[in-house]
Order: sequence, then structure tokens, then C-alpha cells
Amino acid sequence: MAILGIDLGGTTISAGLLENENLVHCNSWPVDKSHGKDGVINQLLQIIESFNEYQIDGIGIGVPSYVDISKGIVYDVVNLPDWDVVPLKDIIQHSFNIPVAINNDANCFVLGEKYFGAALPFSNTVGVTLGTGVGVGIIINNHLYEGMNCGAGEVGCLPYLDKDYEYFTGKSFFTDIHQVEPLDLFEQVKNGDTKAQEIFNSYGHHLGMLIKLLQSCYDPEAIVFGGAIAGAWDHFIHSALATAQDTIFTRFAKNLVVKKSSLENAGIFGAAKLVTFSKNRNT
Repeated sequence: MAILGIDLGGTTISAGLLENENLVHCNSWPVDKSHGKDGVINQLLQIIESFNEYQIDGIGIGVPSYVDISKGIVYDVVNLPDWDVVPLKDIIQHSFNIPVAINNDANCFVLGEKYFGAALPFSNTVGVTLGTGVGVGIIINNHLYEGMNCGAGEVGCLPYLDKDYEYFTGKSFFTDIHQVEPLDLFEQVKNGDTKAQEIFNSYGHHLGMLIKLLQSCYDPEAIVFGGAIAGAWDHFIHSALATAQDTIFTRFAKNLVVKKSSLENAGIFGAAKLVTFSKNRNT
């Protein structure tokens, strides 16, 4: 069985072909926003077309938005122009006559980790993507918990300090507060810049507060982190854990497993898994 998994982001589209759950071909493209909503849709269709040498049995797509799963409509997609209400499932199925399943990108991330990566041993897991924003997906008793609109776990918008959790644990912490790109700061700290390490320590503290929140809300066995910022894992995780374990629930905090993603393309793996879930829903 060949499934195309697509991770549609605000800046990058990644797609990979899985044959019998093995990734055989993968690529990424910068999102072309120059022609608005229709331009991005056409780019997505062209990317799918680029896999036409394979006999594709289904397409799964993760999007940074709320989703009506049954209708395949995506709402208010983050960082994509005019993507307010888009019947994405119908558009793709009409073009290719292939089953399509769509879900939130953070849900796809945690599915990828649950079935193919670092969350394999755990029944109750939270997956967190650290990038431009912060996405959270939830596995409870080995089942994806989506909520009514695939929006369960959107804790980044909750108030924290004078902003919200996403402001202090996403890219804005670096670009807005410290006027530096995360990848540039990563290079500085690798070269021994102590001030750069102090910034990562501060970031880790805020991430530790997010870990506390997630543990209180979902009581998971493990939290798995991915996304671009997780590439600097070794420079902030010690600070994050020190903050997370500073709690009255010390016994449980110490038992919590906090891990970095073991997959380079967890979102693609999880998006592909959506197709299997969709078939099960319809039987």
C-alpha cells in the first residue's frame, strides 16, 4: 500500500511517499504565496502530481489549522493568505480521484511519533512542535484525542506572563524579544558564546513552564518535542527540566519522560497514518 503524506506549513510543504509504512521518497518546497490562496493550492496539486510515477492509494495531509474531518474543510490556516475556509479534501479528490484524509499538523506529528518514533512505548503521550508557533497533539490510551474541530491541545494561545505560551516558547521568543533568529543563536552557542547560552537557558525556563501545564492538563507518560527549535535541544533541555521538576508533584514530575523526536519527518509519517484511520472510520 502506497500512501502520500504531506505536511503543509506556513513556510514549507513537505511530502513523502510511504510504501508499506516505509518512507521511499521525500522532498520539501518553500511555500509560494505570491499568488495567494489559489497559488498555494495549485502548488500543492503540482507537488502531488510530482509523485505520479507511484500508484498512490491515499493521501494524508497535516495543516496548521482547525479541521472539519468529515468534510475535509480547513479553517483559518496559519500563515497562509486567505485560507479562511478551504474545502481541501474535495479539491484534491476531484483532481486525483484518490482518498484524502486531513487533520491538524500537530496531531500528525504525535501520530508519527506514536506509530513510528519516540512515543512507541507509551500509551499516553503529548507531542509538541516548536517552530514559528507551538503545536500540541495528544494521545490518550493509544488513541488520538482531536476534540470537536481537531483543536484539542492548542494551549499556545493560553495567557502566560504578559503574552501567551506560544510567544515565549515559539520563534517569537528569539526574534521579538532577543532580535535573533533561532538558527543563528544556535550557531553562536556552538561557538562558545555564553550570552547565547543564557538566552537558551531563559527559553528553557519558559518551556519548562509549558511542560508543567501539559503535565497538569493531560498527565502523560511522555512528552515528545519536535520542530526546528528542537534542533538546539541540548542547549535548553536542562533548564527546561529544572523548571518542570520544580513542583509540589515532584514524584510524578520525575517519572515524566521528556524526549526529542526521533524522526526527521514525523509529520509526514503521521499524515500518512491518517489514511488508515479514515478507512477505519468509514467501515
